[in-house]
Amino acid sequence: MAIVDSIQIGSIEQFCKAAELGSFTAAAEFFGVTPAAVSRSISRLEQRLGVRLFSRTTRSVKVTNEGALYWKECQLALGQIAEAERAITGGQTVPSGLLRISVGAAYGTHRLLPLMPKFTEAYPQIDIELSISDKIVDFVEEGFDLAIRVGIQRDSRLVAYKLEDAFLGVFGTPEYLAKKGTPLSLDDLAAHDCIQYVSPNTGRPMLWLFQGENGEEIDHPIQSRMRILNDALGCVAWVNAGGGLYQTYRFAAVGAVKRGDLIEVLHNHAGRSRPFSILYPQNRHLSAKVRAFIDFLRSTLSIHPPR
Repeated sequence: MAIVDSIQIGSIEQFCKAAELGSFTAAAEFFGVTPAAVSRSISRLEQRLGVRLFSRTTRSVKVTNEGALYWKECQLALGQIAEAERAITGGQTVPSGLLRISVGAAYGTHRLLPLMPKFTEAYPQIDIELSISDKIVDFVEEGFDLAIRVGIQRDSRLVAYKLEDAFLGVFGTPEYLAKKGTPLSLDDLAAHDCIQYVSPNTGRPMLWLFQGENGEEIDHPIQSRMRILNDALGCVAWVNAGGGLYQTYRFAAVGAVKRGDLIEVLHNHAGRSRPFSILYPQNRHLSAKVRAFIDFLRSTLSIHPPR
C-alpha cells in the first residue's frame, strides 16, 4: 500500500489534466481546487521523479519533453485503472470510450474500412480513431489500443492473433495487356512494365511471391524503372491507370476485376499469401472495447478467438 500511496494517483490526474489543458488554472477549475494546490501537487511529482515536467513562465506553462513522455504513459495507466474498475464493478457492460487502431494502407482501406460502419452501428458508445499508414509505428509507445500488421510478429511485448492469409495476384488493365501482351511465365515479366513497391520500413523493394510448377515457393525480385515509396495503394492506382503490372492482395483488386477494369495474370504461378494479424500489448488489460473489436473481426472474418 505504501508503494501505491507514493505514486499519488490524484497528483498524476492533476498533472495529466494540466498537460491536456496547458494551464494549472484550468486544471484547478476542473478539479474544484486552487491553482496553488495543483502547482504543489505537480511540484511534488517533479521532486519524486527528479525531472521538470513543465517549463514555467509568468504567462504560461509548457510540458517539457520528459513531461510529454510521462503524460503519455500516465494516460495509458489511468485508462487501464479505469477499465479495471469498470470490469470488476460491472460498470462497463456496454463497451465505450476511444479505440485507437493502427493499420496498413491496403488492409485498412480494402478490408477494415468497409467493415467499420457495421461495427460503429453495433457499438455507438465507442469512438474510433484509425491511423492508416504503411509505415510501422510503435503503437505501444504511441498509445494505440491495437494494431493490424502483415507478416509474422516476433515482438515479445505483443499478443498476436492471426486474422487471415491474404492471397496475392498480379494484375493489369485490359488496355495495358492488349498493348504489351499477357505474360505466361515469370521470365515474361522482364518485358513488362512492373510497378515496384519500396517498403518504408526496410527501404527495399518488395519481392513478388509465386509458386513453381511443383508447388515450390519462388521469391521473385522485380527490376523496374517505376517505383512507389511508402504507400502500396499508389501502386494500385498506377496499375488502374494502365501503367503496368503489379502484384497486390486479391482483396484490393476484387472489385476492379469484377467490373472488368483489371485482369489477373500468371494464374499458373498464383497461390502465395501473406498473413495478417491483430496485435495488442501482452501486459495490458483487455478492455471491453478492445474485446468487442476483436470479437467483431473474429465473427466477420471467421477467425479463431483469442485464448
